[in-house]
Amino acid sequence: MNVAERMVEILEENDITHIFGIPGEQIMPMYKALSKSGIKHILTRHEQAAAHAADAFTRTSDSIGVCITTAGPGALNLVMGVASAFKDNIPMLILTGDNDVDVRGGSGFQSFPLRDIFENITHESYSPLNGSEAVFVLKAALYGLKNNPKGPIHINLSRNVLLSEDFMDIDLCYLCESDLSSLDEAQEFILKSKKPLFVLGAGAISHAQNIKALAEMYQIPITTTYNGRGAISEDNPINLGLIGIRATPRARKAMDESDCIIALGSIASERTFPNLDEDRLVHVNINKDVLKGRYQIQGDVEEVITALKFNKVNWLDELLAIDNEVIVEGSDDELKPQAAIKRILNRFKNEIIAIDAGSHTTFSTLLFKAKSPNHFLFPAATAPMGYGLPAGIGAAIATGDKVIVINGDGDFQMNLQELATLKENNLDVIVFILNNSEYGIIRQWQEDFYDMDAYQTDLANPDFLKLASSYGIDAVQIDTLKDLEYLLKKDLKGPLVVEVKVDKENIPLPN
Repeated sequence: MNVAERMVEILEENDITHIFGIPGEQIMPMYKALSKSGIKHILTRHEQAAAHAADAFTRTSDSIGVCITTAGPGALNLVMGVASAFKDNIPMLILTGDNDVDVRGGSGFQSFPLRDIFENITHESYSPLNGSEAVFVLKAALYGLKNNPKGPIHINLSRNVLLSEDFMDIDLCYLCESDLSSLDEAQEFILKSKKPLFVLGAGAISHAQNIKALAEMYQIPITTTYNGRGAISEDNPINLGLIGIRATPRARKAMDESDCIIALGSIASERTFPNLDEDRLVHVNINKDVLKGRYQIQGDVEEVITALKFNKVNWLDELLAIDNEVIVEGSDDELKPQAAIKRILNRFKNEIIAIDAGSHTTFSTLLFKAKSPNHFLFPAATAPMGYGLPAGIGAAIATGDKVIVINGDGDFQMNLQELATLKENNLDVIVFILNNSEYGIIRQWQEDFYDMDAYQTDLANPDFLKLASSYGIDAVQIDTLKDLEYLLKKDLKGPLVVEVKVDKENIPLPN
């Protein structure tokens, strides 16, 4: 048995069922081992798409998303997708091939210092020098991703390491890190507070039911970050809604007036907590590198909230008295993007929604109501164009359910080649392309903030129906709101592309 074969065995032992990627010369030993395994390889048409699909697979399943590619250009094409997962703290495994140990990273063909590159966009980046190291770091990576999740982990694998049959299979001893030294001080602060507020990030999702029980028992209001949406249903009055620059009225009021903000599993970015007085912040996260505020607690969210005590408070009613409706002007006008998005979201309110970067992102965020976690997929901290379609593919493979992708015409073309992957796997994914023939937000910024005429923002688009048809995918074009409403009454099944011709429209700017 060689190292590649043992590594594939370890992946199977850790319940890895799918891997997204593209084969190549230096990673070929792994592919030979995969071809004889029970793991299903999903062949994407671009490595960035493989990373986005693995990201969405992690978000929508109980397993770890994995992407794999070869050295040089293959590995470098992963960077955007891996960086997006890193900024959102998505635990996923990245495997890259490389030249033999003695020549990698130098001036040789397709050689780059891949560990140096990936260590800036992953929680850990390994480049093992021999088979024993490779087997050990894979075990450690999988354990960490499952039990101590802080973000992506990268393993760079030289071809001669993968082919080696000389390795030791060392048992793993791994402990989750924690630092609860600030717990007592934070406890005293919480018990003195009159207006405590929970802010739930993605790291709180798996503990949401216990947090919900605490919040309801002590009447402590909850808000969520972008990636924490749906941890508690937004239909539940205890949940005030999204916090940050796109905050709901109730969440904004709560953030302004709270005397004790308890952030659980959030990275506490400047978009979530703009102008925050950090003396009010109790921040709990398993990743010490993201901790902020006066009371920093590194540890598992469940462990910490179980240890803390709370008093019952009585400020929830005054927050619930605030009208929490977010008004999106033009959402009933023909045929503005927000009008189309409103109807798409109302029709598919129980399906996973994957969105991309563009003006539709803002309208989708404002109009969407999260009822469960990870049903609204978007890498909020990076906002790359090209996420939607591969993310929809990853989510559909992870769940086996219908997935709705909402794209603009610009961002769709960043990874449109993944229509081939969609068709090949015959997934129930419906792709809506909102076509306004421009990079709308860029044009708006040029006009509103730089006092200039629109420059290099108009798009001469292809015929999207013929494009979809060339991949063997059914497609339809909509150019009136009435026709869209008629279409949405049908029992739609993917693969399907729906082009919606919409007006040019500015997004509402944050308050």
